[in-house]
Amino acid sequence: MQANEVHGAINPESRERPKQIASWGRLVGFLLIGAGVVMMGFLAQHAPTETGGATGSQLANHGKAIPIYLSLIAMDWALLYYCWAAVHHYGGGLTTLSGGRWTSWKSLAIDMGIALPFWLLWEGTAYGAHWVLSGATGPGGAKTVDSLLPQSVSEILLWVALSVTAGICEELAFRGFLQQQFHALSGNIVVAVLAQGLVFGLFHSYQGWRNVAVISVLGALYGALAAWRRNVRANIVVHAWGDVWEGWLKFVVWR
Repeated sequence: MQANEVHGAINPESRERPKQIASWGRLVGFLLIGAGVVMMGFLAQHAPTETGGATGSQLANHGKAIPIYLSLIAMDWALLYYCWAAVHHYGGGLTTLSGGRWTSWKSLAIDMGIALPFWLLWEGTAYGAHWVLSGATGPGGAKTVDSLLPQSVSEILLWVALSVTAGICEELAFRGFLQQQFHALSGNIVVAVLAQGLVFGLFHSYQGWRNVAVISVLGALYGALAAWRRNVRANIVVHAWGDVWEGWLKFVVWR
């Protein structure tokens, strides 16, 4: 079956308002999950540190890294399962979320060729957004997650697994499910891209409001790529690679 034959797939050829790919109740459920994640992020940011006070320089001790990696992996797969179950009830499946799989080496090569310049654009946008926000607000008091970055071999392997998981699950959930639902609800792809980007940023609220703003911008950038390509294949590659690079590999290359 071709991707454009799937009901509600990410790559419909028609310019008409796309049909919803799941019930509106499932969309509300997704947003309620997001509200819970935001609350958890707020509590993580304001929990007292071991040195006392509410705004220490680290979100957690490094000894908590592996349990947090495993928790995030489980949460990402659970979120993807929620989205899959939502579209499955409507007669869809993973193709509905992804917009289609690679069908040839040529299609793979095209997406890889798109992924590299997009990643460079992503890096530049991330740097620029951080620079603008730092200049506009000065030093912030938000706790960071620097202490959770991998150090040992086992942590590096888990980090890579977490990065691949995020690339697959978060792109299918936010760009595959949420963006399509917002598009069907609003009838406007720009609104859909911006709305899912904001929700994507809020899901990372444990990193502090400044990072939420940056990640929202990057989420909108991912959404624009998905809207242009009408699938999330290149998104998955860039997202997974970007997390591996930002969390570990760049420190190896530039040390």
